[in-house]
Amino acid sequence: MVMAVSRFERFFRVAADLDVDKDDLKRHNDFIGEQLYDLLLMAQGTAKANARDIIEWRDLPLTKGLQETIHDFRKLDDDVELKPVLEQLTTWPPLDVTLSEEAESRLPEVVGGLSLAVGRTIKIVDPEVRNPGSEHWERTFRIFDLLL
Repeated sequence: MVMAVSRFERFFRVAADLDVDKDDLKRHNDFIGEQLYDLLLMAQGTAKANARDIIEWRDLPLTKGLQETIHDFRKLDDDVELKPVLEQLTTWPPLDVTLSEEAESRLPEVVGGLSLAVGRTIKIVDPEVRNPGSEHWERTFRIFDLLL
């Protein structure tokens, strides 16, 4: 777990010039879990509307901006190597459908893209922040809840 914390700290430093601590990582992990579940619920609706009981990668409602941050995460992760840690965050409550192998294997990249977007959004909310406080996280989460 210590290795995971240090990788997250490095990720947020490289991605958004933020210094995060264990409390920040707990907030992040809880929020990312909620966002991933919401994306999967929407994908479930798409799969069912298409008479399928399997969520395909194309069913995930990935906006243009999220697709771009997923792409940016892939480039950044070559240096940070956070993807193996993010695989642990790709758990969710049971759904009425299952995920295709492709969709399941790409979820860590979705989590990485969401994480990168969270860091960048914190810097937009307060460009001068270095150590985000709970108000920065809460504002950022409200923005995501509004848009995703």
